[in-house]
Amino acid sequence: MTRLKLEDLADEKPVRLTVEVSARLHRELVAYATVLNGGDAKGAPAPERLIPPMIERFIATDREYGRQRRQVRVNASS
Repeated sequence: MTRLKLEDLADEKPVRLTVEVSARLHRELVAYATVLNGGDAKGAPAPERLIPPMIERFIATDREYGRQRRQVRVNASS
């Protein structure tokens, strides 16, 4: 089984945010959702459900962002 970076889609109270993505990115999101659903398009999560956890994962694994954020906190507390 393929290990994808995106694992669970937590059900939290959402904040509405409107974004536009390219048709190419939309197709990739649909394909990703299908793979995430074991190769079955029927019952796969909608592309808009994938975007928030993808962004969260990106931010959580961005080392430079983490360093910069910690530095801002240190400077703010000084």
